[in-house]
Amino acid sequence: MADPTPPVVAEAEAPRTAVRSLGRDALHDLVRKPTFLVSATLFVVFVVMAIAPGLFTSLTPNSCDLALSRQGPSGSAWFGYDNNGCDVYTQTIYGARASIMVGVLTAIGVLILGGIAGTVAGFYGKTTDTLVSRLGDIFFGIPLLLGALIVLVSFPSGPETPELVTISKVVLSLAVLGWPQIMRITRSSVLQVRSADYVQAARALGAGGARMIVKHVVPNSIAPVIVVVTIAIGGYIAAEATLSFLGVGLQPPVVSWGLAISRAQDYVRTSPHMLLFPASALSLCVLAFIMLGDAIRDALDPKLR
Repeated sequence: MADPTPPVVAEAEAPRTAVRSLGRDALHDLVRKPTFLVSATLFVVFVVMAIAPGLFTSLTPNSCDLALSRQGPSGSAWFGYDNNGCDVYTQTIYGARASIMVGVLTAIGVLILGGIAGTVAGFYGKTTDTLVSRLGDIFFGIPLLLGALIVLVSFPSGPETPELVTISKVVLSLAVLGWPQIMRITRSSVLQVRSADYVQAARALGAGGARMIVKHVVPNSIAPVIVVVTIAIGGYIAAEATLSFLGVGLQPPVVSWGLAISRAQDYVRTSPHMLLFPASALSLCVLAFIMLGDAIRDALDPKLR
């Protein structure tokens, strides 16, 4: 009797190789960088602090007692009290909201203004490019802090001004004067993408300018812009603190790090804790955004791998 036909052994499937993309490679590199991990941790802490300050303190910024004016750090008040008898720790926690809000909203504003202007200038070129570039040069020639100072002095805010209105004035003054930098970077990136083969193929197939911009140009030119905007958030937070320190930025009853530093300037020698803790929080927040932007830049730039 003949032996039965041996069973057919299925060939082992070859292991599938995960599709690698720029975003996947960047994420793979980011999670291995100590700089990114530290900056991302600080970023999350400050964002949570701005969104939910009640998680960090049970007091409110208005919980003040003049009898405790300028007392130093203790077990009941880790950061001490300011000249109004307010808990400096609570003021520092709640100050993150306005300062980070100004930085993020300003970054969104310059991204929209500069991104649209740079994309239009780089994609259409010729006369459009010349007009947008010259307009950007005019605004770029105005120093950011000096121009914002003039605008805020011309349209001052007072104690009766709503908090959102006060913040909006600072955001608009910084965004209107800060968009040319993003415009230049966007224009340069779009000029490189505009001549790519896939854009020329889309043009040959009859795609319109708006479709090519949305589908091909913007997705492939936005990476360097996001990096610069991330780094710039720290600069805008520092700019807000400078304007508030000079007395023309955010105004009470708004709570911000710049206002806390401004109140502490007359008591640096006798009560240094009033300056130390808000200034440290401001420095750490600015450093976190700068480090985060640098890490993202290194991960998204293939030449630095």
